[in-house]
Amino acid sequence: GFLGHVALGNEEWNPWEGDEKNELVASQQRYEANLKMIKNARSHLEQTSLRVQIWGKAAIGLYLWQHIFGGQLQPADVTAQWREGSQKAGKTYFSFITGPSVVPGYFSVEAENIVLVLNGREKAKISYATQWLHYAQTLIQTHKIQHVAVVLLGNEQCNNEWIQPYLKRNGGFVNLLFVTYDYALVNEEDIFQWPLGVATYRNFPFVEPSWSMLHDPRSYLCNFLGTVYKNSSRETLMEILKQDGLDKLCWIAAREQWQPQETNGSLKNYQDALLQSDLTLCPVGINTECYRIYEACSYGSLPVIEDAMTPGDCGNSSMYHSAPLQLLKTMGAPFIFIKNWKELPAVLEKEKQMSLQEKIQRRKKLIEWYRIFKAWMRQKFINTLENSFLPSDKG
Repeated sequence: GFLGHVALGNEEWNPWEGDEKNELVASQQRYEANLKMIKNARSHLEQTSLRVQIWGKAAIGLYLWQHIFGGQLQPADVTAQWREGSQKAGKTYFSFITGPSVVPGYFSVEAENIVLVLNGREKAKISYATQWLHYAQTLIQTHKIQHVAVVLLGNEQCNNEWIQPYLKRNGGFVNLLFVTYDYALVNEEDIFQWPLGVATYRNFPFVEPSWSMLHDPRSYLCNFLGTVYKNSSRETLMEILKQDGLDKLCWIAAREQWQPQETNGSLKNYQDALLQSDLTLCPVGINTECYRIYEACSYGSLPVIEDAMTPGDCGNSSMYHSAPLQLLKTMGAPFIFIKNWKELPAVLEKEKQMSLQEKIQRRKKLIEWYRIFKAWMRQKFINTLENSFLPSDKG
Protein backbone atom coordinates (compact mmCIF):
# COMPACT_ATOMS: atom_id res chain seq x y z
CA GLY A 1 0.00 0.00 0.00
CA PHE A 2 0.88 3.63 0.59
CA LEU A 3 3.57 2.92 3.21
CA GLY A 4 5.28 0.46 0.91
CA HIS A 5 5.28 3.11 -1.81
CA VAL A 6 6.91 5.64 0.58
CA ALA A 7 9.46 3.10 1.78
CA LEU A 8 10.49 2.20 -1.77
CA GLY A 9 11.07 5.86 -2.39
CA ASN A 10 12.73 6.67 -5.69
CA GLU A 11 12.80 3.13 -7.08
CA GLU A 12 9.00 3.08 -7.35
CA TRP A 13 7.84 3.83 -10.89
CA ASN A 14 5.98 7.16 -11.09
CA PRO A 15 3.63 7.70 -14.04
CA TRP A 16 3.55 11.47 -13.41
CA GLU A 17 7.31 11.91 -13.48
CA GLY A 18 7.34 13.81 -16.76
CA ASP A 19 4.75 16.34 -15.55
CA GLU A 20 6.59 16.79 -12.25
CA LYS A 21 9.80 17.60 -14.09
CA ASN A 22 8.00 20.19 -16.18
CA GLU A 23 6.34 21.59 -13.08
CA LEU A 24 9.74 21.78 -11.37
CA VAL A 25 11.23 23.71 -14.30
CA ALA A 26 8.23 26.05 -14.36
CA SER A 27 8.37 26.70 -10.62
CA GLN A 28 12.13 27.29 -10.84
CA GLN A 29 11.45 29.86 -13.59
CA ARG A 30 8.73 31.52 -11.45
CA TYR A 31 11.11 31.62 -8.50
CA GLU A 32 13.83 33.24 -10.61
CA ALA A 33 11.39 35.78 -12.04
CA ASN A 34 10.25 36.67 -8.53
CA LEU A 35 13.84 36.97 -7.39
CA LYS A 36 14.56 39.30 -10.29
CA MET A 37 11.53 41.40 -9.37
CA ILE A 38 12.66 41.63 -5.72
CA LYS A 39 16.18 42.53 -6.83
CA ASN A 40 14.84 45.25 -9.11
CA ALA A 41 12.64 46.61 -6.35
CA ARG A 42 15.62 46.52 -4.03
CA SER A 43 17.93 48.27 -6.46
CA HIS A 44 15.16 50.81 -7.03
CA LEU A 45 15.07 51.33 -3.27
CA GLU A 46 18.85 51.61 -3.20
CA GLN A 47 18.70 54.21 -5.95
CA THR A 48 16.40 56.39 -3.89
CA SER A 49 18.42 55.87 -0.74
CA LEU A 50 21.93 56.91 0.12
CA ARG A 51 25.21 55.17 0.78
CA VAL A 52 27.60 57.22 2.87
CA GLN A 53 31.13 56.28 3.88
CA ILE A 54 32.60 58.15 6.85
CA TRP A 55 36.39 58.47 7.01
CA GLY A 56 37.30 59.09 10.65
CA LYS A 57 40.62 60.94 10.52
CA ALA A 58 40.19 62.81 13.84
CA ALA A 59 39.23 61.45 17.26
CA ILE A 60 35.99 63.46 17.12
CA GLY A 61 34.86 60.84 14.57
CA LEU A 62 34.57 58.30 17.38
CA TYR A 63 32.19 60.64 19.21
CA LEU A 64 30.12 60.90 16.04
CA TRP A 65 30.04 57.14 15.43
CA GLN A 66 29.97 55.57 18.90
CA HIS A 67 28.22 58.22 21.00
CA ILE A 68 25.87 60.03 18.59
CA PHE A 69 25.17 57.13 16.21
CA GLY A 70 25.49 54.44 18.89
CA GLY A 71 27.52 52.47 16.33
CA GLN A 72 29.87 49.55 17.01
CA LEU A 73 33.44 49.17 15.76
CA GLN A 74 35.39 46.02 14.91
CA PRO A 75 37.84 45.19 16.35
CA ALA A 76 36.91 46.69 19.73
CA ASP A 77 40.61 47.32 20.53
CA VAL A 78 41.13 51.11 20.47
CA THR A 79 44.78 50.71 19.39
CA ALA A 80 43.91 48.67 16.26
CA GLN A 81 45.35 49.94 12.98
CA TRP A 82 42.01 49.61 11.19
CA ARG A 83 38.50 49.69 12.68
CA GLU A 84 35.15 49.67 10.91
CA GLY A 85 31.41 49.55 11.44
CA SER A 86 28.15 50.08 9.58
CA GLN A 87 24.48 50.80 10.18
CA LYS A 88 21.30 51.79 8.37
CA ALA A 89 19.69 55.02 9.51
CA GLY A 90 16.84 56.88 7.83
CA LYS A 91 17.14 56.28 4.08
CA THR A 92 20.89 55.96 4.41
CA TYR A 93 23.37 53.12 4.76
CA PHE A 94 26.41 54.37 6.68
CA SER A 95 29.80 52.71 6.86
CA PHE A 96 32.61 54.04 9.06
CA ILE A 97 36.36 53.45 8.88
CA THR A 98 39.10 54.77 11.13
CA GLY A 99 42.62 54.02 12.33
CA PRO A 100 46.22 54.78 11.29
CA SER A 101 45.99 52.34 8.34
CA VAL A 102 43.27 54.41 6.67
CA VAL A 103 45.55 56.29 4.26
CA PRO A 104 44.56 58.05 0.97
CA GLY A 105 44.57 55.57 -1.90
CA TYR A 106 45.04 52.51 0.33
CA PHE A 107 41.46 51.57 1.10
CA SER A 108 38.37 50.97 -1.01
CA VAL A 109 36.03 53.89 -1.54
CA GLU A 110 32.67 52.19 -1.09
CA ALA A 111 30.16 55.00 -1.55
CA GLU A 112 29.60 58.02 -3.78
CA ASN A 113 28.97 60.16 -0.70
CA ILE A 114 31.78 60.80 1.75
CA VAL A 115 31.91 62.36 5.20
CA LEU A 116 35.46 63.37 6.08
CA VAL A 117 36.16 63.82 9.82
CA LEU A 118 39.18 66.13 10.20
CA ASN A 119 41.16 67.96 12.86
CA GLY A 120 41.79 71.65 12.07
CA ARG A 121 43.01 72.78 15.47
CA GLU A 122 46.55 73.84 14.61
CA LYS A 123 48.98 74.14 11.69
CA ALA A 124 50.31 70.56 11.65
CA LYS A 125 46.78 69.12 11.84
CA ILE A 126 45.58 71.47 9.08
CA SER A 127 48.29 70.37 6.67
CA TYR A 128 47.30 66.72 7.29
CA ALA A 129 43.62 67.62 6.83
CA THR A 130 44.31 69.37 3.51
CA GLN A 131 45.97 66.20 2.15
CA TRP A 132 42.68 64.38 2.75
CA LEU A 133 40.71 67.19 1.13
CA HIS A 134 42.93 67.06 -1.95
CA TYR A 135 42.44 63.29 -2.13
CA ALA A 136 38.65 63.77 -1.97
CA GLN A 137 38.88 66.49 -4.63
CA THR A 138 40.68 64.09 -6.99
CA LEU A 139 37.94 61.49 -6.44
CA ILE A 140 35.30 64.13 -7.27
CA GLN A 141 37.14 65.18 -10.43
CA THR A 142 37.48 61.57 -11.61
CA HIS A 143 33.77 60.96 -10.83
CA LYS A 144 34.57 58.25 -8.25
CA ILE A 145 32.49 60.13 -5.66
CA GLN A 146 29.71 62.72 -5.92
CA HIS A 147 29.36 64.54 -2.60
CA VAL A 148 31.59 65.47 0.32
CA ALA A 149 30.67 66.69 3.79
CA VAL A 150 33.26 67.59 6.43
CA VAL A 151 32.99 67.25 10.21
CA LEU A 152 35.71 69.51 11.55
CA LEU A 153 37.28 69.77 14.98
CA GLY A 154 37.69 73.51 14.54
CA ASN A 155 40.23 75.86 16.02
CA GLU A 156 39.44 76.89 19.62
CA GLN A 157 39.51 80.56 18.62
CA CYS A 158 37.44 79.81 15.50
CA ASN A 159 40.27 80.62 13.06
CA ASN A 160 39.00 78.27 10.36
CA GLU A 161 39.68 80.45 7.29
CA TRP A 162 41.79 77.70 5.68
CA ILE A 163 38.71 75.53 5.01
CA GLN A 164 36.74 78.33 3.32
CA PRO A 165 38.10 77.88 -0.25
CA TYR A 166 37.07 74.19 -0.17
CA LEU A 167 33.39 74.98 0.39
CA LYS A 168 31.07 74.74 -2.59
CA ARG A 169 29.71 78.23 -1.91
CA ASN A 170 33.25 79.54 -2.54
CA GLY A 171 33.87 77.53 -5.71
CA GLY A 172 35.12 74.40 -3.92
CA PHE A 173 33.62 70.91 -3.66
CA VAL A 174 32.61 70.48 0.01
CA ASN A 175 28.80 70.51 0.17
CA LEU A 176 28.38 70.66 3.95
CA LEU A 177 30.51 71.65 6.92
CA PHE A 178 29.80 70.61 10.52
CA VAL A 179 32.20 72.49 12.78
CA THR A 180 32.85 72.67 16.53
CA TYR A 181 32.64 75.81 18.68
CA ASP A 182 30.57 78.96 18.08
CA TYR A 183 31.94 79.59 14.59
CA ALA A 184 30.54 82.92 13.36
CA LEU A 185 29.86 81.58 9.83
CA VAL A 186 27.37 78.93 11.01
CA ASN A 187 24.25 79.60 8.92
CA GLU A 188 22.18 76.38 9.23
CA GLU A 189 22.27 76.08 5.42
CA ASP A 190 25.63 74.57 4.56
CA ILE A 191 27.59 75.34 7.75
CA PHE A 192 26.35 73.80 11.02
CA GLN A 193 27.60 73.81 14.58
CA TRP A 194 28.72 70.42 15.87
CA PRO A 195 29.22 69.38 19.52
CA LEU A 196 32.75 68.91 20.84
CA GLY A 197 31.68 65.77 22.73
CA VAL A 198 33.85 63.71 25.07
CA ALA A 199 37.62 63.32 24.78
CA THR A 200 37.68 60.12 22.74
CA TYR A 201 41.39 60.81 22.03
CA ARG A 202 41.92 60.09 25.73
CA ASN A 203 39.77 56.97 25.44
CA PHE A 204 36.87 58.43 27.41
CA PRO A 205 34.26 55.65 27.06
CA PHE A 206 30.61 55.47 26.11
CA VAL A 207 28.85 55.31 29.50
CA GLU A 208 25.63 53.37 30.09
CA PRO A 209 23.68 54.94 32.99
CA SER A 210 23.31 52.45 35.87
CA TRP A 211 20.82 52.32 38.74
CA SER A 212 23.49 53.29 41.27
CA MET A 213 24.70 56.21 39.11
CA LEU A 214 21.20 57.64 39.28
CA HIS A 215 20.23 56.78 42.87
CA ASP A 216 23.30 56.58 45.15
CA PRO A 217 24.29 59.52 47.36
CA ARG A 218 27.52 61.11 46.11
CA SER A 219 30.44 61.91 48.40
CA TYR A 220 31.30 65.34 46.96
CA LEU A 221 29.33 68.48 46.20
CA CYS A 222 31.52 69.26 43.19
CA ASN A 223 34.72 68.41 41.33
CA PHE A 224 37.38 70.13 39.30
CA LEU A 225 40.31 68.14 37.94
CA GLY A 226 42.32 70.19 35.51
CA THR A 227 45.02 72.66 34.67
CA VAL A 228 45.07 76.06 36.38
CA TYR A 229 46.57 78.58 33.95
CA LYS A 230 48.32 81.69 35.25
CA ASN A 231 46.09 84.81 35.39
CA SER A 232 43.00 82.85 34.32
CA SER A 233 39.54 82.64 35.86
CA ARG A 234 40.64 79.18 37.04
CA GLU A 235 42.94 80.90 39.54
CA THR A 236 39.94 82.90 40.79
CA LEU A 237 37.97 79.65 41.10
CA MET A 238 40.71 78.02 43.20
CA GLU A 239 40.91 81.05 45.51
CA ILE A 240 37.14 81.07 46.07
CA LEU A 241 37.11 77.34 46.83
CA LYS A 242 39.92 77.74 49.38
CA GLN A 243 38.42 80.84 51.06
CA ASP A 244 35.39 79.21 52.62
CA GLY A 245 36.89 75.73 52.97
CA LEU A 246 34.68 74.65 50.07
CA ASP A 247 37.59 72.70 48.64
CA LYS A 248 37.04 70.22 51.51
CA LEU A 249 33.54 69.49 50.17
CA CYS A 250 34.69 69.06 46.58
CA TRP A 251 37.10 66.75 44.75
CA ILE A 252 39.75 69.20 43.58
CA ALA A 253 42.93 68.17 41.77
CA ALA A 254 44.60 71.10 40.10
CA ARG A 255 47.82 71.00 38.10
CA GLU A 256 49.85 73.72 36.49
CA GLN A 257 50.69 71.90 33.27
CA TRP A 258 48.20 70.53 30.78
CA GLN A 259 48.65 66.78 30.19
CA PRO A 260 47.50 65.55 26.79
CA GLN A 261 47.94 61.87 27.63
CA GLU A 262 45.75 60.05 30.09
CA THR A 263 47.05 57.01 31.97
CA ASN A 264 44.63 54.23 32.93
CA GLY A 265 44.95 55.44 36.51
CA SER A 266 44.27 59.11 35.78
CA LEU A 267 41.28 58.28 33.56
CA LYS A 268 39.78 56.07 36.30
CA ASN A 269 40.44 58.80 38.87
CA TYR A 270 38.67 61.37 36.69
CA GLN A 271 35.68 59.08 36.03
CA ASP A 272 35.40 58.40 39.78
CA ALA A 273 35.38 62.14 40.45
CA LEU A 274 32.51 62.64 37.98
CA LEU A 275 30.60 59.69 39.44
CA GLN A 276 31.13 60.85 43.04
CA SER A 277 30.19 64.55 42.55
CA ASP A 278 26.80 66.20 42.23
CA LEU A 279 28.27 69.10 40.23
CA THR A 280 31.20 69.41 37.79
CA LEU A 281 32.84 72.84 37.63
CA CYS A 282 33.59 73.94 34.06
CA PRO A 283 35.76 77.08 34.01
CA VAL A 284 36.64 78.49 30.57
CA GLY A 285 39.85 77.36 28.93
CA ILE A 286 40.94 78.59 25.52
CA ASN A 287 37.26 78.13 24.63
CA THR A 288 34.18 78.01 26.85
CA GLU A 289 33.11 74.67 25.37
CA CYS A 290 35.14 71.79 26.78
CA TYR A 291 35.04 67.99 26.79
CA ARG A 292 34.33 68.12 30.54
CA ILE A 293 30.75 69.36 29.91
CA TYR A 294 29.82 66.25 27.93
CA GLU A 295 31.80 63.92 30.18
CA ALA A 296 29.93 65.25 33.24
CA CYS A 297 26.60 64.65 31.44
CA SER A 298 27.64 61.03 30.81
CA TYR A 299 27.85 60.48 34.58
CA GLY A 300 24.86 62.57 35.64
CA SER A 301 27.05 65.22 37.29
CA LEU A 302 25.53 68.63 36.53
CA PRO A 303 27.91 71.02 34.71
CA VAL A 304 28.37 74.44 36.35
CA ILE A 305 29.56 76.54 33.43
CA GLU A 306 31.39 79.82 33.40
CA ASP A 307 29.24 81.57 30.80
CA ALA A 308 31.88 83.87 29.33
CA MET A 309 33.11 84.49 25.80
CA THR A 310 36.77 83.65 25.28
CA PRO A 311 39.12 85.82 23.15
CA GLY A 312 39.17 85.05 19.42
CA ASP A 313 36.70 85.01 16.54
CA CYS A 314 33.99 82.79 17.98
CA GLY A 315 30.38 83.90 18.00
CA ASN A 316 30.98 87.40 16.66
CA SER A 317 27.82 87.71 14.59
CA SER A 318 24.18 88.63 14.82
CA MET A 319 23.31 84.91 14.75
CA TYR A 320 25.10 84.43 18.05
CA HIS A 321 22.97 86.37 20.51
CA SER A 322 23.27 83.50 23.00
CA ALA A 323 26.97 82.74 22.51
CA PRO A 324 28.95 81.08 23.94
CA LEU A 325 27.60 77.51 23.77
CA GLN A 326 24.90 78.47 21.29
CA LEU A 327 24.21 74.85 20.35
CA LEU A 328 23.76 73.61 23.93
CA LYS A 329 21.64 76.61 24.94
CA THR A 330 19.41 76.28 21.87
CA MET A 331 18.83 72.66 22.89
CA GLY A 332 17.79 73.74 26.40
CA ALA A 333 20.72 72.22 28.28
CA PRO A 334 19.68 72.02 31.98
CA PHE A 335 23.06 73.30 33.27
CA ILE A 336 23.92 75.94 35.84
CA PHE A 337 25.38 78.97 34.02
CA ILE A 338 27.29 81.56 36.06
CA LYS A 339 28.97 84.77 34.93
CA ASN A 340 31.53 84.85 37.71
CA TRP A 341 32.95 82.26 40.13
CA LYS A 342 32.01 84.57 42.99
CA GLU A 343 28.51 83.15 42.51
CA LEU A 344 29.77 79.64 43.36
CA PRO A 345 29.46 79.75 47.20
CA ALA A 346 25.72 80.50 46.85
CA VAL A 347 25.35 77.63 44.35
CA LEU A 348 27.09 75.21 46.73
CA GLU A 349 25.05 76.47 49.69
CA LYS A 350 21.85 75.65 47.78
CA GLU A 351 23.36 72.28 46.89
CA LYS A 352 23.83 71.43 50.58
CA GLN A 353 20.11 72.02 51.18
CA MET A 354 18.96 69.66 48.41
CA SER A 355 17.52 66.28 49.36
CA LEU A 356 18.82 63.08 47.75
CA GLN A 357 15.40 62.69 46.10
CA GLU A 358 15.77 66.10 44.41
CA LYS A 359 19.27 65.21 43.25
CA ILE A 360 18.05 61.90 41.82
CA GLN A 361 15.38 63.73 39.82
CA ARG A 362 17.95 66.20 38.55
CA ARG A 363 20.35 63.40 37.48
CA LYS A 364 17.57 61.63 35.61
CA LYS A 365 16.63 64.86 33.86
CA LEU A 366 20.26 65.55 32.90
CA ILE A 367 20.94 62.05 31.56
CA GLU A 368 17.64 62.03 29.65
CA TRP A 369 18.40 65.48 28.19
CA TYR A 370 21.85 64.28 27.06
CA ARG A 371 20.32 61.16 25.44
CA ILE A 372 17.78 63.30 23.56
CA PHE A 373 20.50 65.80 22.57
CA LYS A 374 22.59 63.05 20.94
CA ALA A 375 19.53 61.55 19.22
CA TRP A 376 18.60 64.99 17.90
CA MET A 377 22.14 65.64 16.59
CA ARG A 378 22.07 62.25 14.85
CA GLN A 379 18.72 62.96 13.22
CA LYS A 380 19.76 66.44 12.16
CA PHE A 381 22.99 65.09 10.67
CA ILE A 382 21.14 62.39 8.68
CA ASN A 383 18.42 64.79 7.49
CA THR A 384 21.00 67.37 6.41
CA LEU A 385 22.95 64.78 4.38
CA GLU A 386 19.80 63.35 2.79
CA ASN A 387 18.39 66.77 1.90
CA SER A 388 21.67 67.79 0.35
CA PHE A 389 22.82 64.55 -1.33
CA LEU A 390 19.62 62.86 -2.50
CA PRO A 391 18.28 64.01 -5.86
CA SER A 392 15.24 66.18 -5.16
CA ASP A 393 11.90 65.32 -6.75
CA LYS A 394 11.29 68.89 -7.87
CA GLY A 395 10.76 68.42 -11.59
